[in-house]
Amino acid sequence: MLEIANTKVFGLEDSMARSGLPTRLGKPDLEDLRWGSAKRARKLGKVNAGSGHDCFLKGIIIQFDVKYSGYLTPQLQRYHWFDFVSSQSKIMRLKVAPLSESVNKYVDPVVLARCEELQEAYKANPTYENRMRLLSNLPHGYEQWAGVTTNMLQLKTMYLQRKNHKLKEDWGYFCRWCESLPRFRELVLGEYDD
Repeated sequence: MLEIANTKVFGLEDSMARSGLPTRLGKPDLEDLRWGSAKRARKLGKVNAGSGHDCFLKGIIIQFDVKYSGYLTPQLQRYHWFDFVSSQSKIMRLKVAPLSESVNKYVDPVVLARCEELQEAYKANPTYENRMRLLSNLPHGYEQWAGVTTNMLQLKTMYLQRKNHKLKEDWGYFCRWCESLPRFRELVLGEYDD
């Protein structure tokens, strides 16, 4: 099931300050722009997605590691700005890692046992045919870790599109993680205490 680790957020305060650039003349002074930036950023952050008024969220960069199952790959790939920095190699892992440690809880034991047989055949005789037989029969519940870079504007889109998704364990976890990011609730959802 989806898991996220090693989250880092960059550019939060500066991007909030830069949200004031549209109304400024001359050379930007970030210290001057910081005045009133929280209130302005909250207002701009919660506008309708796609309106363009929330573009300052692009400057808030988020990097993290994510473990995901194969069935999520097409859904993650539709977000072109969900940049994979690096990921585990399926081929390399299949040579060394037990499959039972690399699949989610929904993989049928019969399917797992058959894949373990194919894995042993590949390890014993690493031919192209044995590799392709193993790769072609891996279940969608096979999990891998990847390092990802994105930004808060893109997470806003993903959150709004996936918060009620049928894959509630995976996307529900993802949305709760988004909500835990610094100022996400405030800037994206308009939830704050004043």
